[in-house]
Amino acid sequence: MSENKPASPENKPAKARILVVDDQRNMRATTALLLRSAGYETVEAASGEEALTKIAERAVDVLLTDLKMEPMDGLSLLKKALEASPQTQVLVMTAYGSIETAVEAMRLGAYDYLTKPFKEEELLIRVQKSLERARLVSTVQALAGEFSERHGLSALVGRSAKMQELTARIVKVASSDATVLIEGESGTGKELVARALHTLSRRNVRPFVPVNCAAITESLLESELFGHARGAFTGAVRTRRGLFEEADGGTLFIDEVTETTPAFQTKLLRVLQDGEVRRVGESTALKVDVRTVAATNRNIEAEVNEKRFRQDLFYRLNVVPLAVPPLRARLEDVPLLAEHFLVRANQRNLRARRLTDEAVEHLMGYDFPGNVRELENLVEQAAALAETDDLTAADFPLRRSSSPEVRPVSGEVRSLADLVADAERSAIMAALDKSPHDLSTVAHNLNVSPTTLWRKMKRLGLKSP
Repeated sequence: MSENKPASPENKPAKARILVVDDQRNMRATTALLLRSAGYETVEAASGEEALTKIAERAVDVLLTDLKMEPMDGLSLLKKALEASPQTQVLVMTAYGSIETAVEAMRLGAYDYLTKPFKEEELLIRVQKSLERARLVSTVQALAGEFSERHGLSALVGRSAKMQELTARIVKVASSDATVLIEGESGTGKELVARALHTLSRRNVRPFVPVNCAAITESLLESELFGHARGAFTGAVRTRRGLFEEADGGTLFIDEVTETTPAFQTKLLRVLQDGEVRRVGESTALKVDVRTVAATNRNIEAEVNEKRFRQDLFYRLNVVPLAVPPLRARLEDVPLLAEHFLVRANQRNLRARRLTDEAVEHLMGYDFPGNVRELENLVEQAAALAETDDLTAADFPLRRSSSPEVRPVSGEVRSLADLVADAERSAIMAALDKSPHDLSTVAHNLNVSPTTLWRKMKRLGLKSP
């Protein structure tokens, strides 16, 4: 291994604790020795079971594990370790022929992977970066404690890799004044992202001002954002400040910006370019210091191509893009979110409702077209109407679209969805025949995540072996 080190031990975070897991003694001992010489507190484990015991005794900052181990392999250890310690950053070690498994590990929450044999410099750089990521996550939690309670940041920060990536990106961009464009389906939490950007910024002592363009007519929207002079139009009985002025020094969140007309977009573009706002009915421009965050639930590039949204305004808004994933793309966060919403409902209702395993399994088999907002409503409904404190699947009535598809009778015209469902069903059943007792292997052979496999089996009416 190389003798070059990316940083001296003095630059390493104090008390960074790393757990090295490998059933090959020489590899484990050599890796641990390199990390100790670089200034890290390092412990070793020869198996997944031993690693979980050490994590239970004392949390680790980084888990560095081999993937091919017995009886518990690296993927199983990864899932159990993150359940026990969600803040732990996981690095996986794999041979050249197992890159696909390493990628699967990253889908399950691993931060990165190392291909054996690796150089000392490569090892230390990956460890250093994983610790930097851990500090970013800690920053969110440390700076947003009060905000988490007031605005639901805990509903935004999930354990899934997609949400951890989004959180890290929020922290990076929050300290700047760059304009941000948030894209995501309705109900994914775009306003939560905007509030997080404001709360973690230097502007957090000034106002956060939201406006929903879809809820205001074009004529009123101009007055709402820019303000108006007395007598500017019928009903303007006094001079009124606009939301740009209200947000001076702070953040203006323009939600559903694609619902505006090209004429209004021209006026908005001028304000963003000049940093000046002119009230309706006045000729004097006022300087404003506002950070703009915009959001849309549409494909904004398609709107630009169809000439419904100005291209120059798109480029002005899209300085830093943030994409909020739909809930169906991070179903592993459903138990965490459901528990969060249930705790809030219990506090309001002075009850002690509990989610059963059956209820969680039922919810994770659903696609959630309404995303996090739909899940929140389902939990609140169940908490209000359930007959007992133990919430079961029956307490969560889901839309018919989440049920297994009904196959048509012989001779009936088959839809494309039916044909795709049959193809998926056949492929999964064939893979199950080859590995009937190992869903992780089945998922790997089908090149999907275990969560995706489980969801498809639920939708297609296939039972887990």
